[in-house]
Amino acid sequence: MRKKLNRAATALLLVLLAASCAPKKTANAPSDGKVNVQLACVGFYNLENLFDTIDQPDVNDHEYTPNGPNKWNGHKYLSKLHNMAYAVSQIGLDRSPMGAAILGVSEVENRGVLEDLVAQPELAGRSYEIVHYDSPDRRGIDVGLLYNPRLFTVSHSVKHRFHMPEQPDFVTRDQLLVSGYLLGEKVHVIVNHWPSRYGGEVASRPNRVAAAKLTKSIVDSLYRVEPQAKIIIMGDLNDDPYNASVAEVLQARKTREEVQPGGLYNTMWHLYDKGIGSLAYQGQWNLFDQIIISSYLLDAPRTELRYWRSEVCNLPFLTHQEGRDKGTPLRTHSRGVWLNGYSDHFPTCIYLVKEVQ
Repeated sequence: MRKKLNRAATALLLVLLAASCAPKKTANAPSDGKVNVQLACVGFYNLENLFDTIDQPDVNDHEYTPNGPNKWNGHKYLSKLHNMAYAVSQIGLDRSPMGAAILGVSEVENRGVLEDLVAQPELAGRSYEIVHYDSPDRRGIDVGLLYNPRLFTVSHSVKHRFHMPEQPDFVTRDQLLVSGYLLGEKVHVIVNHWPSRYGGEVASRPNRVAAAKLTKSIVDSLYRVEPQAKIIIMGDLNDDPYNASVAEVLQARKTREEVQPGGLYNTMWHLYDKGIGSLAYQGQWNLFDQIIISSYLLDAPRTELRYWRSEVCNLPFLTHQEGRDKGTPLRTHSRGVWLNGYSDHFPTCIYLVKEVQ
């Protein structure tokens, strides 16, 4: 009953939004002046170690094998797939009846686990398609993109290899660029999983700064070809919005007013300032799972896709409901115990809207 009320409230909100955005009548406008609003949900989700049970010889995946410390077997893998499929199916559902049109993902072992994920009953009706490339990460984890082909059409995809000349042996996840047409409009999506804070935030900071430079170079190359490109950067950045990699290297701004043409806006910063996070570590919230957009998605005409709002999808079923971890993400394992949960990260998403006569 509550979900029906939420959807009804959302429908009313969209009607009001359409009314507030309705253009004045002109001689060429339809006589009834009616305006419809199309909405698209674009999200990101760190799936927390979505591994199959097969021991791959070239990567360090022993932890997620039947003989590894997590005793990762077929039952646990199928439970993980079911849980993650249900979680993905709920992202954006209260505002968009088709859920996420585009979903970037990280911490997936290979294309096979994504194929198993989208084939689950909770997602089979969405017909999600996959963009994925293998990365050189030592743990064998990659980023990928799921998309609903009824809402988004891929025109081009490419992986960008992370490389640090001063550390030639350091490897991590590739950055994925996917270009295509969302509700008929060209957009570019960059999916990231920047290097972790292993060894401490300060010691590992240069790795994320280097990752941010790679992302910035991708953005700059898109802007050179399309000065009004609609770009969406998403991912587990392993840094908060105010950290140097995001705020200084990417120059992702905190407020709309700070964003210059050809700049970037961090849709998650205002949530972080309110104390909202996407993961918790040692009792402190971080918002590593960010979605950053190009300036034109703020300033586009109302008849084109433009940014409306952002959310951390901290749904109740994704959280611990009691105990010392109350309110934090209900993950798959904790302190060596299989919890049969979801992920140690909450999904995040933004909503884009456009007016249609």
